[in-house]
Amino acid sequence: MTSKERAELRAQANTLQVLFQVGKEGVSESLIKSTEDALKKRELIKLKVLLDLCPEKPKEVAAKIAEVTKSDVVQVVGGSMVFYKYNPELHEGEKKKKTDPKIKPNSRKYRKN
Repeated sequence: MTSKERAELRAQANTLQVLFQVGKEGVSESLIKSTEDALKKRELIKLKVLLDLCPEKPKEVAAKIAEVTKSDVVQVVGGSMVFYKYNPELHEGEKKKKTDPKIKPNSRKYRKN
């Protein structure tokens, strides 16, 4: 992931709500399963580490979750973590929406009146 891509994802993550919290149990199987499901549906998610309760540091938690879910850590700030995992199923519709190669962009169909 390039720094520009990471910056774009960080900007998008500003408006995201926290989906899950990591507490005294740390990284559990249920947290991993929930995170994987959320990444499939949304690609970009935000989690929070409860600093007072969690036995591990947020960067350690983020590294574990990213390794198990095969996602990228976009950022870790304080107790907030942002993850990204590309899902090709969510982008199938974009491929179909491309213009017909037989029709040229300068034709009447594409001109604005």
